[in-house]
Amino acid sequence: MMKYPHGVQWAMEHDGMETKTYSVPGMHCGHCEAAVTHDLNRVSGVEKVEVDLATKLVTVGGHDLDDIAVVAAIEEAGYNAELFRGL
Repeated sequence: MMKYPHGVQWAMEHDGMETKTYSVPGMHCGHCEAAVTHDLNRVSGVEKVEVDLATKLVTVGGHDLDDIAVVAAIEEAGYNAELFRGL
């Protein structure tokens, strides 16, 4: 994954899919993962969702991803979220 200004991590995959990672510190169980995944899959442009409960990170892949819509969907699931700024 390439690093871009301000540490925001994202990449363009070979098929043109954009990938962005979000920090969701409140997730801790399978229910959290299911709720976040469900709501993110309803966002326009989202094609792939990967949740890592150990790191509290959610990676979203798709086309023309809208950060505001992605964060709003995570918040709708009941969790605070922000674009992951890296280490």
